[in-house]
Amino acid sequence: MAVIRPFKALRPNKETAASVAALPYDVYSREEAREVVKGDDLTFLRIDRPETQFPAGHDIYAEEVYDKADEMLQEMEEKGIFVQDPKACYYIYELTMDGRAQTGLVAASSVDDYMNNVIKKHENTRKDKEADRIHHVDTCSAQTGPIFLAYRAKDEIRSLISRIKEQEPEVAFVSGDGIAHKVWVIDTDADVEALTEAFAAMDHTYIADGHHRAASAVRVSLRRREAKPDYTGEEEFNYFLSVLFPDDELMILDYNRVLKDLNGLSAEDMLAKIATVCDVEKAAEAPYHPSAKGEMGFLVDGCWYKLTVKAEKTMDDPVEALDVAFLQREILKPMWGIEDPKSDTRIDFVGGIRGLEELERRCKKDCAAAFSMYPTSIGELFSVADADLLMPPKSTWFEPKLRSGLFIHKIER
Repeated sequence: MAVIRPFKALRPNKETAASVAALPYDVYSREEAREVVKGDDLTFLRIDRPETQFPAGHDIYAEEVYDKADEMLQEMEEKGIFVQDPKACYYIYELTMDGRAQTGLVAASSVDDYMNNVIKKHENTRKDKEADRIHHVDTCSAQTGPIFLAYRAKDEIRSLISRIKEQEPEVAFVSGDGIAHKVWVIDTDADVEALTEAFAAMDHTYIADGHHRAASAVRVSLRRREAKPDYTGEEEFNYFLSVLFPDDELMILDYNRVLKDLNGLSAEDMLAKIATVCDVEKAAEAPYHPSAKGEMGFLVDGCWYKLTVKAEKTMDDPVEALDVAFLQREILKPMWGIEDPKSDTRIDFVGGIRGLEELERRCKKDCAAAFSMYPTSIGELFSVADADLLMPPKSTWFEPKLRSGLFIHKIER
């Protein structure tokens, strides 16, 4: 059973919510983050990336940096910019992008579910990235970045949430990137109980995005448990901030690849090699957007090609059947010599939100070739996670991005 529960969210007041809400901390480089927060005393990025409050070059992992995040959060609460709800609630968070809406339930998810694999994962985490968020959560005693969870859609949940959405939202704004955000509060006992029971009937929920944030929240929970041997399990540190979305509303964009060189080959020779594992033809359109699983676009020497995986090269394994896995296994490793795409400097990754024009720009600027991918599906993600396997790096790009600062889950100091 999947255990979720309501919580007393610390939230920005209605007047400041639009100004406080910020994209996740990890979508920005250090320089970009400094530019975004410049002259802005409300954006939550100041708290998520507190190194922006120090001179350039300051150690971003220094103790005083995390202390600054805690100080700013407390200051904003004291000023009434953030207000904690007096009653534990669930919340509805709707995001609309290009006319397409997805509606999530904001809840506290069980740390034990994470450890017992009720919450399924599909990605490994890096200790260095975990360490930063562990320090942040531990110092602030607050989970500030929601973990994006998915579940198999259920009619009773959709019906209940749809009924509540007929009311006026408590918060509604359009962010600078054109995404519409709306928030409703679920505070009636009957609705809270119905949602809790509906999720308890599920075998699993799935991390779609936010593996490092989830792992960090769990690590802090284990620290708090160790420091409080008589903990009851009811403490807030036994749960982490999450937004749960039905699988049929989620949009995964392509995650494309650019290559710095052709590994010493001419374009003609590389195409000949690729033709041993794919059917190759000149694309009828440029840039080329693959239209189905098993298709890829390949850009080289200013020309787009359509690649179709040869039937004998397809596999049934949940991971190896992924297009990104095929590309790595059959093309990047044997033809480019790229053993580890996470560390090889000759490959770079471009999220689909940037468009295929970005691949063309990179190939004119600093790259020799590019692959446009068909998006990994949420069904494929579930299949990999259900098999307790891991996806290759950079397999999924979820849009729209959940905003930080709209919901904060405070845990005991």
